[in-house]
Amino acid sequence: MKLNREELKGLMKTKFVRAGLKDEHADTMAEVLTWSDERGIHSHGAVRVEYYTERIAKGGMTADPKMTFEQTGPCSGLFDGDNGCGYVVASEGMKEAIRMAKENGIAVVGMKNMSHSGSLGYYVEMAAKEDLVSISMCQSDPMVIPFGGAEPYYGTNPIAFGAPTADERRVIFDMATTVQAWGKVLYARSRKAPIPDTWAVDEDGNPTTDSMKVNALVPIAGAKGYGLMMLVDVLSGVMTGVPFGKHVSSMYDDLSKGRELGQLHIVIDPSRFVPMEQFKANMSQVLNELSESKPAKGYDKVYYPGERGLLRKANYEENGGIEIVDDIYQYLISDDLHYDRYDHKNRFAE
Repeated sequence: MKLNREELKGLMKTKFVRAGLKDEHADTMAEVLTWSDERGIHSHGAVRVEYYTERIAKGGMTADPKMTFEQTGPCSGLFDGDNGCGYVVASEGMKEAIRMAKENGIAVVGMKNMSHSGSLGYYVEMAAKEDLVSISMCQSDPMVIPFGGAEPYYGTNPIAFGAPTADERRVIFDMATTVQAWGKVLYARSRKAPIPDTWAVDEDGNPTTDSMKVNALVPIAGAKGYGLMMLVDVLSGVMTGVPFGKHVSSMYDDLSKGRELGQLHIVIDPSRFVPMEQFKANMSQVLNELSESKPAKGYDKVYYPGERGLLRKANYEENGGIEIVDDIYQYLISDDLHYDRYDHKNRFAE
């Protein structure tokens, strides 16, 4: 089924409001999910709606949170989300970071006691639209072994980066610190298909190609990815005063409880270092030179981070809308709120 962005966003928003979320919070949540789907990041789009709706309905996401922001210094602040919608907390936190960065050149805003916030690329794009450079990072539940370990300690702990250019292009880089996303393993398990031996390990910490025996993911580039996972957890978890490492709450264990997650935005005004027009012109030059560079065998060109997502968005717009799996569409148009599919499940949602 193909839907235009407003149809898709409207269906998702309606579910969240029916589950009890405030209208403006439901709108923000649906907007970020639509942003992901229209860029082909379907693992962070409409596929998540039923899970979120079940969590909202069961009280694990505060429907009308008492969010507070404390500016702890000229360039720092801490946002307490009262376990409300993570999409709203991350968006409001970025707005505060943008304000402070414009005033003082740089801002570091921590967010705590929040639920899952989806694609980090959305938030760094907010800053890029304001001619600011930004980094965002957040925790996730334990499913990755530390380098040299055999049992999970950290989450996939994603990190994102955004920057403006002199034209309509923006660099939007968003990555997990694991070799492969958890969703790819779940997809392989659903098909009982094998996976590359570089993706995950079994219960003994040994590499496995059997998707049904996967116990944990592995960090990118071994010890280097492990270090990045720790960096994300220290800055978004330990530093914001929320549970960290193996103590981060499970996505599925108990949907009646808040997740108490942490996130961090770092926003920089490049004009404090180099004239803005020069910075933006140089960024455009970088993207032009990358585009003009010789591609390797099997590749049509070198893409800048975020470019392929925009190409998918344009393709959807030209070809009748965003492709949504029929089962998800049927759920979105149904009168059912949720089907009790996720509560008290393991990290495989089983």
